[in-house]
Amino acid sequence: MANQETGGVDIGFTQDDFAALLDQYDYHFNPGDIVPGTVFSLEPRGALIDIGAKTAAFIPIQEMSINRVDNPDEVLQSDETREFYILSDENEDGQLTLSIRRIEYMRAWERVRQLQTEDATVRSAVFATNRGGALVRIEGLRGFIPGSHISTRKAKEDLVGEELPLKFLEVDEDRNRLVLSHRRALVERKMNRLEVTEVVVGNVRGIKPYGAFIDIGGVSGLLHISEISHDHIETPHQVFNVNDEVKVMIIDLDAERGRISLSTKQLEPEPGDMVKNPQIVYDMAEEMAEKYREALRLKEQGIDPDSVVADGDDDDYVEETVAEVAEESVAEVAEEAVTEEAVAEEAVAEVVEEAATEAAE
Repeated sequence: MANQETGGVDIGFTQDDFAALLDQYDYHFNPGDIVPGTVFSLEPRGALIDIGAKTAAFIPIQEMSINRVDNPDEVLQSDETREFYILSDENEDGQLTLSIRRIEYMRAWERVRQLQTEDATVRSAVFATNRGGALVRIEGLRGFIPGSHISTRKAKEDLVGEELPLKFLEVDEDRNRLVLSHRRALVERKMNRLEVTEVVVGNVRGIKPYGAFIDIGGVSGLLHISEISHDHIETPHQVFNVNDEVKVMIIDLDAERGRISLSTKQLEPEPGDMVKNPQIVYDMAEEMAEKYREALRLKEQGIDPDSVVADGDDDDYVEETVAEVAEESVAEVAEEAVTEEAVAEEAVAEVVEEAATEAAE
């Protein structure tokens, strides 16, 4: 009933009770949470954001993007609603600090990991160089290209502003390491145009104790010392000098590791020709490469190439011999199958007989 003397209503609910009720239903925000918020006001060095807290939260300008921002209106507009990352607890004024940069950072690493899983090739412009290599940005993240993985004859300083194709070498968010390779991207692109057993012309770019590095169309392949000649070689310097033009055959393409393996040994008409007379190897390179391919085809058919005797240019003889060897192989396989079946039947019979004997006893 209304209190006529006071003119009010006695509901038994004080102001302190009301404040406690508000606290009971107040939202609790924790660092690391991602919450929706609406831009309340743009400030010179940041913005005030309404996220439903008692006090408007603040986002500093340096937290507005993974990229450099000079003015808040480059990223945010008044009354715009979007997601924000809670960066820190309330300060002494009860205000939370927010970030967009942290959300972009997390999603950038997620995207980069996906690109690495797909073994994708990405493109990015070099924005700086240092003694160790070059710096690029991938999905807004800073990436590093080691000098050994920059495949160009330009000076590193001249690469600034140039866009390069790149492959991922290392993606490690915990250590903040994003390492890329220009060389591997170029090798993969070149490898798509190359084939195993193809004969190519290249130039010797470097000689090591274990082999020679051959430049073939802008990518480097390794001619290992064991693939130079059938004869024993102490050092590749016995056969090659830097800048020599050579003919080599591709014997392996490893796109995942960005490696091309080469051979001149397989092109020798006679063992040791690369040591005694390299020119005859280069002159007959295509012919010897075709013989190598034929030997591979025979092996794929299960035929020993050494059992096939070719008589000069008598192709019919070669084809007939190959056919005969193939027929003999098929006959041998069939005979072995019949023999194995007979042996299996005998074994089963013995087992049955032994079981019967045991049962009788």
